[in-house]
Amino acid sequence: MLAQLKAPLGVHAILCNHDYWSDRAIQREGQGKTVARQALEAAGIPVYENDVARLTKAGHSFWIAGLGDQLAYLPAWRFRPVRRVGVDDLGATLAKVTDDAPVVLLAHEPDIATRVPSRVALQLSGHTHGGQVRLFGWSPVVPSRYGNLLAYGHTRINCDVIVSGGLGCSIMPFRLGVPPEIVLVTLGGHGSPTAQLAH
Repeated sequence: MLAQLKAPLGVHAILCNHDYWSDRAIQREGQGKTVARQALEAAGIPVYENDVARLTKAGHSFWIAGLGDQLAYLPAWRFRPVRRVGVDDLGATLAKVTDDAPVVLLAHEPDIATRVPSRVALQLSGHTHGGQVRLFGWSPVVPSRYGNLLAYGHTRINCDVIVSGGLGCSIMPFRLGVPPEIVLVTLGGHGSPTAQLAH
């Protein structure tokens, strides 16, 4: 289905923790390309794991920087000790940016926002499913150490951060108060990004 996506500047992807967690071979070996990454690349969709691409639209350039997943390996699921949980390297990723064009950071888990330098204009994240259950704009359980600050929507921490509620569920097979969504972010030369939600 994703192979059918079309966009003027191409379709770009990063992986999420479940892409890693559901791949038993990757969990066992502690390295390699996940089945999800192989499928995306076979469909012609580049997957960014601590990598960048410089794009140009209407004579204006910007960078897409894709961060490796911060929760790729769970020690309890591994057959041998794990040296690190994530495959993310924010410093090495941003070091690949070679000019002062704006940077859009794709980072599945939003918590990295507290470490993102102001050099980054916008961070796009997911992971939280908007808290999956939201009552009056508040989620009782959020898979972020910053709770509702990075659960859902637009905020500013070092840069603009947009956390999408996404499409699926995690652990509990239901959503309440945060319907599945696809987010369209419109970027301009100045000011904050505008996000439109399609429920």
